[in-house]
Parts: sequence; structure tokens; C-alpha cells
Amino acid sequence: MKGIDDIRMQVMWNRLISVVEEQALTLSRTAFSTSVREAGDLSAGVYNARGKMLAQAVTGTPGHVNTMAEAVLHFIAEIPRESMYAGDTYVTNDPWKGTGHLHDITMVSPSFKGDDLIGFFACTAHVVDIGGRGFGADGRSVYEEGIQIPIMKFAERGEVNKDLLNILRVNVREPDQVIGDFFSLAACNDVGHKRLIEMLDEVGYRNLDALGVYILSRTHAATIARIAALPKGTWSNEMMTDGYDEPIRLSAEVHISDDRIDVDFSGSAPVSRWGINVPLIYTKAYACYALKCVIAPDIPNNAASLAVFGVSSPTNILNAERPAPVSVRHVIGHMVPDLVLGALAKAMPGQILAEGAAALWNIHISARPVAGGTGRRAEVLMFNSGGMGARPGRDGLSSTAFPSGVHAMPVEATEHTGPIVVWRKELRPGSGGAGKYRGGLGQVVEIAPAEGYEFDFSAMFDRISSPARGREGGMDGAPGSAKLDDGTKLRPKGWQHVPAGRRLVLELPGGGGFGRSEERSAEAHAEDISRGYLTGES
Repeated sequence: MKGIDDIRMQVMWNRLISVVEEQALTLSRTAFSTSVREAGDLSAGVYNARGKMLAQAVTGTPGHVNTMAEAVLHFIAEIPRESMYAGDTYVTNDPWKGTGHLHDITMVSPSFKGDDLIGFFACTAHVVDIGGRGFGADGRSVYEEGIQIPIMKFAERGEVNKDLLNILRVNVREPDQVIGDFFSLAACNDVGHKRLIEMLDEVGYRNLDALGVYILSRTHAATIARIAALPKGTWSNEMMTDGYDEPIRLSAEVHISDDRIDVDFSGSAPVSRWGINVPLIYTKAYACYALKCVIAPDIPNNAASLAVFGVSSPTNILNAERPAPVSVRHVIGHMVPDLVLGALAKAMPGQILAEGAAALWNIHISARPVAGGTGRRAEVLMFNSGGMGARPGRDGLSSTAFPSGVHAMPVEATEHTGPIVVWRKELRPGSGGAGKYRGGLGQVVEIAPAEGYEFDFSAMFDRISSPARGREGGMDGAPGSAKLDDGTKLRPKGWQHVPAGRRLVLELPGGGGFGRSEERSAEAHAEDISRGYLTGES
């Protein structure tokens, strides 16, 4: 009978994953912001009654999913059990208890079956505006970066907190989009709860306890077995990033023991005075993601698989404490996987991909009519990705968001949200680092204000002065650049201006190569030329 019981549990586990997939799909279909609807900058998951993550939706970013795994525990600590009711939804954007910056809204809903609390559903999404200076690195403290929502009730027994909605409406530039996304997040959790109850009723289970034990015990045993097969010891790595106005050093030490892996970020640069700092909860999320990609990519991501990874750091740029500015925490945070993978490459030579562009080249545009003109103002958020590093045995993926995993937004959808024109969005020839396996290509993006408009934009770019490094003798990827179409160079971070009649030209960085370029096959080289991946110069 044990074999039959195991099969039954596995079927229910798969059903649970389908529940959270529908949960995430609800959010992506109903969201107002293009970053959620088109790019998939979201996450969704289900947790047991103690707040341990049992399953996550495939759709979503590691930064959201893995921070949520810890964030739900903060909600449980803040809201006592006796104050939880069926129909409740809780919310926060606290960077240190949520996902690292104010633009991410996290909602948690208790799931009741009758009078019994059987678990929680949680979801996160990036909203287009949260007030303050706007999405950018120019703030000097978190208080300048927007409205802060402590852990509180968005709805109690199904009744929405209208005072919270009124506060939001007068503090953000795009109230309809932002409030619409709040309701989408709440609906996302509600759909998950309804599908879970249907599943439990169908199979005759009162709660998630037995299934949760099965999921977590199997995951833990599988992950421990993978760690046991690794070399044991301590390896370190350092990396330089562009920073805001001066280079930033990142440092990691990875220690592999018999049943766990610990990462320490001592030696990284001090807390910055600009909004590129990273709360530790976000650093943990991407450090764990890097480890899991190498060690156990096929093992489900839940509380048990994350529990074997320890992440620590003294107070520094990767463990910035309140009230440090953290709005653009993703730029440095997205470098953490390459940093950790660089240490693992010393433990596992020949098995780890080269560095890539890493950080998304997000651009937040604030468009307005020229002086004396008429028309609407608009906030436009656009995600762009450079190239991934080459892999052992394969070229790097071009214009691919690793490690975040978000999608590229369709140009048509982006132009629909505000008065801008995207004139060019194409692969950047020659940007991938040479090697036995070529680094992924970056892209060229050219954006202009629509006729009669101008815009300010917040640059959140990196890998301009510190390109992606190759691995095992591979060459570095091409650095990125930001400029106007008349050649005027622009800063990689901070709010800047594009006047009417000018175009913003972004050249995104490429990924590093893997292996010596002399070892690349003649066929692969010829294919690069035929596809236009190489120029005469490159």
C-alpha cells in the first residue's frame, strides 16, 4: 500500500503546483501594469499553516519567490492567529520584510477550511509607481523612495480597507494602474484558495498537513543527497560592478559541508549613499537561486530545498539596514548569482557558465508634453536584457533575463502605455564574448519621445565599465553604453533628460565566452557570420 500512497501523494503534489500556476495566471491576466501582465515580474506560492513554502508557480522571478518564502513568516509574526479571519488579505511593501524595495507589493491571504487555518497563499508584483522620487537610484534614504506600507490588512473578512486605497491614490502618479494591481494581487490569492479547497474536498483531506510532510521530506532528502556528492571545502570570488558614481566591489565565500552550503558576503563594499543597496532578504534569494541552479535545478523549490543554504553578511551593500536607499536593489542583487557561481567554478572547474549581463536594463520613463503643449503625462516601465554567459558545451543565450527570468515586453504594449516610440530593438552584433562557446549577444534599443513630447528617464544600467568576464579562457563580453543619438554620453544610473527630437540609444552588454576562442569550431564560426552575430570588426 505504501507504493499506492506515494503515487497518490505525488499526484496531489502535481495538483498543488497546478493550483499555484492558476493563481499566477490570474495575476498576469488581470494586472494593469505591463511589468506584470507582459513581463511576468511576479510570483505566487502556497504555504502550510506554519508559513513554510510548499509549492511555487513556474511563472515568477527568483527574487520574488525566494524572498516570499521568508516574507510570509514576517506576516505571521505581525498578525496574531486570533486576528486572522476567512476573507482576509494582508499587504506590505516593506523592503526588509518583503522583497527588497518599495515598488514590490506582497500580499498574503490565510486559507481556512471551515474554522481551521490550513495554510496561506502569497503573491508579489512590481507596480509602476509608489510615489516619492520614482523608480531610480537617486534617493538618499528609503523615506525619499515612496510610500511605505507596513504589514497590515488590505481586506478583513472580504471588506477592503478604503483608507489605504485613498492614501495610495493621492501618493502615486498612476493611481488607476497601482490600485488595479492591488486588486489583481488579492484576486490571485483568492483563486488559489478556492482551487485548493476544491482539491482537498475532492480527495477527502481536511488540511495540507500530510501532503506538506511528504513534499518537504522528499525535497530535503533529495537536496541533501546532491550536496553530499559535491567537493567539500571553501572557495571565494570577487567582482567589480559599476556602482553609481564609483566602482563597487562584491565578495563572496562559499563553504560546502556534508549537508549544507553556506555563503558569506564579508568583504563587499560598504553601504552606498545611493539607492543601489540590497536588503539581505533579497541577497539571500539570489544567492540561493545560484546554488540551486548548479546543485539541484530539477528538485522543486520550497522551504526544504532552501533550508540547506545559509547566507550571512555583515552590514554592507549586500546587507543594507533601514533606512538605506534600496529602490534599485535589483541591479546589484542580480550580480549575486554570478558572484556565487564564480566561487563554485573553482570548486567545480569546467562546469559553470561564464558571467552574463546579469542586471536587467530597466528603464522608467516619465513622459510629458513640451512646454505649451497639450496631452497626458505617463509613466512607462520597460525591461531589457543583455546576453547570458556561455555555458559548458553551449553558446550563451542572447538578450535573455538571467537570473531574473522576466520576459521582454512587446514594443506595441510598451508604446501603448505612454507617448514614446521604440525605433529599434535588435540584437547587437559582436557583443558576445569570444570562446569555444560564444557569450550571448546583448541588444540595441532606441527610444524617442512621441511628437510634441519630451521625457525624463531613470537609468538603472550596469556592465558599462565592468563587462561580464569569460570563463575557462573565454573572452569578456562587450560592455554596454547609454547615449543620445547625437553621441552625448549618459550616466549609467540616475534620472536624466531626453528632449523632444532626440533619441535615447541603449547598447546592452554581452555575456562572457567559455573556453579558448581558438577551439571554436569552423562551423560555429561560419554560422555566427551567416546569422549576423559577428561584424567585420568583431
